[in-house]
Amino acid sequence: MRGLYIGRFQPFHMGHLHAVKHALSEVNEVIIVVGSAQRSHSLDNPFTAGERMVMVREALNEGGISPLKYWIIPIRDLNVHMMWVSEVKGYTPEFERVYSNEPLTRRLFLEAGYRVESIPFKNRSRYSATEIRRRMVNGEHWKNLVPKIVAEFIEQIGGVDRLVDLTKTDDG
Repeated sequence: MRGLYIGRFQPFHMGHLHAVKHALSEVNEVIIVVGSAQRSHSLDNPFTAGERMVMVREALNEGGISPLKYWIIPIRDLNVHMMWVSEVKGYTPEFERVYSNEPLTRRLFLEAGYRVESIPFKNRSRYSATEIRRRMVNGEHWKNLVPKIVAEFIEQIGGVDRLVDLTKTDDG
């Protein structure tokens, strides 16, 4: 059986890793959809789809998850809710189960006839991409909230500097 897990992964953190492991405790393979693939270089979506795919792959490898157990597929936003599930289905291998806590995603897949499972949150207030980005911008500790390899990758690509630059406004 194959499951589907959708996220923006801005950045991929320990809560995401926990969610993938949870899904794999119930299904043989998981399709990890990197959502909003067209978005990057903004405060909410600082990383490109390619960068996020690297983060996911490296974190899963570091976490001991075999590449034979997952697929990583980027999908752009469609912005037409009634067609979005069809869009996802068109870009992914067949799946039987969806893992999501996001209300709209849950509703759309339920209405399309899929079994939708909630993901047990792992310390949600701490493992939140929004909180991690906030910490990055404010120079606070964040590296312990993401897999070590993800922190190294973000440093390698200048991800924190990118976020800080995105907070600056042109007053002149």
